[in-house]
Amino acid sequence: MKILLTSLLFAPSIGGIETVSRVLAQEFVKAGHTVKLVTMTPGENGMTDGFEVVRKPSLGQLWQLAKWCDVYVQNNISLPLAWPLLVLRRPWIIVHQTWIPKPRGFSGLNNRLKLLLLRFGKSISISRAVAESLPVASRQIPNPYEASLFQVKESIARSQDLVALGRLVSDKGFDLLLEALSLLAREGLRPKLTLIGDGPEKEALIRQARDLQISEQITFLGAMTGMALVEELNRHAIAVIPSRWKEPFGVVALEVIACGCVPVGSREGGLADAIGPCGVTFPNGDAPALARALAHLLNEPESLAGYRKLAEEHLGEHHAAQIARHYLNFFASTL
Repeated sequence: MKILLTSLLFAPSIGGIETVSRVLAQEFVKAGHTVKLVTMTPGENGMTDGFEVVRKPSLGQLWQLAKWCDVYVQNNISLPLAWPLLVLRRPWIIVHQTWIPKPRGFSGLNNRLKLLLLRFGKSISISRAVAESLPVASRQIPNPYEASLFQVKESIARSQDLVALGRLVSDKGFDLLLEALSLLAREGLRPKLTLIGDGPEKEALIRQARDLQISEQITFLGAMTGMALVEELNRHAIAVIPSRWKEPFGVVALEVIACGCVPVGSREGGLADAIGPCGVTFPNGDAPALARALAHLLNEPESLAGYRKLAEEHLGEHHAAQIARHYLNFFASTL
């Protein structure tokens, strides 16, 4: 099968959709298929991990790529990259990695058009919440994680309390986590927190920690990737994912579970699907509820072992090869 995969963002950009696009392309190639990936992220064209990357294609290049493929897959719908399908008859598969916002006024014309055109393609949703937000039927296939990288390292002592990671922006809710730590401090609980990531809210979070008198509990490590990140996660017992907004899924939950952490994450959206039975959820934006969830785990550390016992089965549903098989079966049925 010749698969054309579009991903607006791709390496060297760092993020969830970039990782998922790379992992899926690699697994499709391993399964014996030919893959070409189109992205608007600048960089070098050429082969990587067994598939060809075409960056910022011209109209002519995109037309030729569409003619070449057996199936046209978009990792998030992009109308500027879908125009050849107005003429060519190719199966159009749309993978919904996030929400399509409800159109409002003239500025929402693009989203209105996306929602209208969904009926001409076949949809895949990464979580139940995303599927329920769409006006068309979709196949639910969760995102994979990199099992070859994110693993428990028995040689590393799990001596630290809390870890949180992600881009330091308001949507991710790290301010809620600091507020929850302040509430715990009033009860005499002062767990240490390692905050991994960088972003525009870093200085505001440092000031908030100082104002709440919890600065001595927090270590800001900056952005981390690869084995350094895996080793740092393995040093911690609990991973907090306090997103204010409704996460469409949350590969980070799978990554921390794979490293032996018990996740505590916000409930609405698809993050609860990613956490599964391996952790605890709380209402989005509710700092007191987050504090209560953390207090329970900190006061009853024996409960952590129960969550960890469920990790292997849950993670097995998200191994890259298995997720790729679900995709390929869907492509085949569409063809």
